[in-house]
Amino acid sequence: MDADSARRQRTVTNEAESYPTRRLLPLRDAVGLHAGTSRIVAARRQGTAVEAAFELNAFMAAPYAKLTEALLGQNQIAHFRDGDELIIYGSGAERFADMLHADLRRPMAEGLLNPRERRALPVLQALFTSLIPRSKPRGEILAFSVPAAAPGRETALKHHEATLKELFQGMGYGSVAVNEGLAVVLSELEDDNLTGIGISCGAGMCNATLALLSIPVVMVGILGGGDHIDAAVGAVINEHASRVKLMKEEGGVDLTRPPGDTFERALRIYYEELVNTLVDGLRRALAATGTSSRVDRGVPIVLAGGTATARGFRDLFERALEDRPLPLQVSSIRLASEPLTATARGVMAAATYAG
Repeated sequence: MDADSARRQRTVTNEAESYPTRRLLPLRDAVGLHAGTSRIVAARRQGTAVEAAFELNAFMAAPYAKLTEALLGQNQIAHFRDGDELIIYGSGAERFADMLHADLRRPMAEGLLNPRERRALPVLQALFTSLIPRSKPRGEILAFSVPAAAPGRETALKHHEATLKELFQGMGYGSVAVNEGLAVVLSELEDDNLTGIGISCGAGMCNATLALLSIPVVMVGILGGGDHIDAAVGAVINEHASRVKLMKEEGGVDLTRPPGDTFERALRIYYEELVNTLVDGLRRALAATGTSSRVDRGVPIVLAGGTATARGFRDLFERALEDRPLPLQVSSIRLASEPLTATARGVMAAATYAG
């Protein structure tokens, strides 16, 4: 392993360690929860700091056996029994899937509840409970993220939002849904009067929102994200998408240097495709609303989400904007201060305001 690869691997490891999984957050004030396709992130303010915890939004099923169940318990791997199967969820499921050369199963797909997974709701409930306790006083406010509706998916988004509200109500919370791109604005653009474009690049979708003084003016959801990249790259190198995800996290993704092999070349191709699709979708949405006439100055753009953490992603986005300029002036393009928790911190702020 060369020095650059070692540095990137340490960076990934340190970032993961700074946001420990499956930690119960103490009940104080309001809660923010980002229900992402790949990760669920919970955030709560602790004095002047924000405490965040996350868990992998994935699971796998294994045949039930008393010995397996005992070993899972001894190793503190999150699981529950469902009939003749053991459902292993969260980060432990990722390790099992890699050992068995199998793909993980997802309770959510492309930003919404996965209609092809009958266990989506019980797994999500287990994941939520692992991160946040039941509300003690009942009715405490919990804000959660929802994506913008991609074309033709308005009905599915309504079902997704209503179902999550029912789950949180069962945990004793009063809940409010917050658009994902707006959450990035709320967490990152306070010094800009909560005016600008927040973009959340996740596993299943990319969400972009233009807000003026915290009011969402344009919201766009683009299908495509880290999962699509993993699947496409996996098809090229003949690996499961789950393995590609681990390869990216272990070695890091560096889009600033020329590709050194087929894996890196495929990564660059599909990252570029995703960024170009995102910029094209944002351009169309802004042009369709005639928003530029209402914006008399340059606005900042903030990039967040796990997919945006790839080294060079911001530069890739900036180059795409040069080729496909937006119908308004952009003052700056920057990465969120903490890309993996920006959306959760934003919905936490919304919960505070709602409370």
